[in-house]
Formats: sequence, structure tokens, C-alpha cells
Amino acid sequence: MLLQACGNAVRAAREGGDFKAHLQAALEAAPTAAQDDLTRAAHRVVDVAAELPPQLGCWFANLAGALAESGADVDGIPVIERLSGVSSGALTFAEAWGPHVPAAEDGPTPDIYRETQAILGDRTRIAMQCWYALPQFASAACTLLSLSPATRAAVDDTDELVDRAAAHCPQLDYVRDLRRVLDGEQLLILDRTTRQGWGVEIHGVGDNFQLHTLLAAVLVPDHLPGRPVDPRHVDAFTTGESSPMTPIVTGWWNLVDVNGEWIWNEGVPADIPLFGDSRVLVLDPPSYERSWSPGRRFPLMPATLTLTATYDPADLTAWWPTLKPPAR
Repeated sequence: MLLQACGNAVRAAREGGDFKAHLQAALEAAPTAAQDDLTRAAHRVVDVAAELPPQLGCWFANLAGALAESGADVDGIPVIERLSGVSSGALTFAEAWGPHVPAAEDGPTPDIYRETQAILGDRTRIAMQCWYALPQFASAACTLLSLSPATRAAVDDTDELVDRAAAHCPQLDYVRDLRRVLDGEQLLILDRTTRQGWGVEIHGVGDNFQLHTLLAAVLVPDHLPGRPVDPRHVDAFTTGESSPMTPIVTGWWNLVDVNGEWIWNEGVPADIPLFGDSRVLVLDPPSYERSWSPGRRFPLMPATLTLTATYDPADLTAWWPTLKPPAR
């Protein structure tokens, strides 16, 4: 049923028919579809999303995301690449309108078309299609990047057009940070107070609130003194969910880099600069108490932080003169 519904939707879209009923049928069939069928269907619709005009392709991009949520093993590279072109067209539309650009969620109107045509001429149709399709492509990109480490590994860390379009579509900020997620990255952790050090490997960590909490979970109290991490926080920041009854998280350290510059919890692990071949994170005593809500910034993206090495303090003596004191 799923493959048939997807095939019918693709055929109707290409032939100018009403494809939305077939898309709905595909969505309804997905929860009970076999894994192989989900994956085959998702691969088909993700390619179609990139081939069709934006106002049609955005619906298939969303379907690809929904199939991925149902368990399809699919890379979203065609959608991510298509998002760049859609962002370019959307920027053309937004720049033509200036500060009073119509809200994409309100949908197009004949008046908007006439006013745009007066400025853009024969570029009007594609620019409008991109503008109104951009939120759906952004949503699909977030889903596909969250669920597919292979997609995250295959796409570039940045896309200038997508980043510029984020001024008009805030969800593209999430796309930007998902592109920068470090999967399989090794970090060197140095505790300035005790002169101890560890190696950790991270996957799917979406921000430094998450990094900070999961780092405390593997270091405290087995390696460093302090307050153990609430198991509910570990669950919320790895694969589970947080409930309204889950208490807030209170931080353990100031996180800084080798130059003493703060690594803000609001940032992402990719903000930790490379020192040689390694990203080095230094733990300092907190200068004030910080608290944050438990839960992953990207709820669909599971995360792990694994302790991979414990270093003898004698092996770290060369590091301490290298580290600059923390910036105020």
C-alpha cells in the first residue's frame, strides 16, 4: 500500500493531477509498512522532492521526513541540496519586497503575484514558489539531518545561501547547526584543577548544554568530585524525553578552550576550536551557577558521549603551560 500510494502521488504530481490524496494515503500506510518498503519509498520520494518544481517538491520532502520518522533508512542529501536552490529563489523574492516581505505561512495571493511581477518580471513564478516552499523544505531538512548521521556526514558544514535565508525562515538556524553536528568526534577533556584528562567520543550532540550534561555523567563522581547527574537528565539528553516533573539541570563547570575563551552552553561542540588535530575542552570551576532545562535541542537525534581514554597526569604535564587562563 505504501509503495503504491507513493507511486500514485509521484505520477499525479508529474502529470498535473491531484496528488495530495495519494500523499495522505502514504502517510496513513507508513506506520504499518515493512522496513524495506519504508526505505524504498523514502528513497523514491526524496529524489522526487529534488526534481519537481518547489511548490510540488516541498510536499514530497515532507513525506520523506515522515517516512524517516517511521523508520526508513534514507539519506536526505537530495533534499539538503535542493534546499540551497530554494533558499536562493526565496532570497530573490525577499530582496524584491524589502522589509515588508509577505509572511510565507499566509500563502500567496493574486495581489502578491502582481506586485512581485512588477519587480521581478519573468523570475516571479520561481521566486514565489521558492518563498512559499521554503518552510516545508526547512522542516524536512531538519528531520532528515536529525535522523541520518550519513546525511550529516555527506553535506558541507555551511551553506551561505541557506544561512542568509535564515533571516526569513528561523528553522534554517536549526538546519545550520545540524549540518555542524560532530559524529564520531574525539575530544580531549582537561580538568585544570586536578590536572586530570580524558578522551571522549561524541555522536549526535546538538548543543553544549547537552555536551556539558553528558560529560558530567561520565566524569562525576567516578573521576571528579561533585554532584552526580540525575539519571533522568542523562535519559533526556540521549534517547529519552523529559517530563514537566523533571528538575532543571545545574552546571558543573565553566567550559573554555586552550586560549581561555569561554565555550558557551548556547553554542555547539563544533565551536570548540581545533588545537592541532584535536578539539580540547578545559574544565574550570564555575564562576556563577548556571541552570538549564533538560532535553535535546533536536528531539529526533539520539546522542551518545562515551569515555574512551583516561590519561595519567604524568602524560599531561606538557599541556598545562600551553593553556591560557580563563578569560573574564
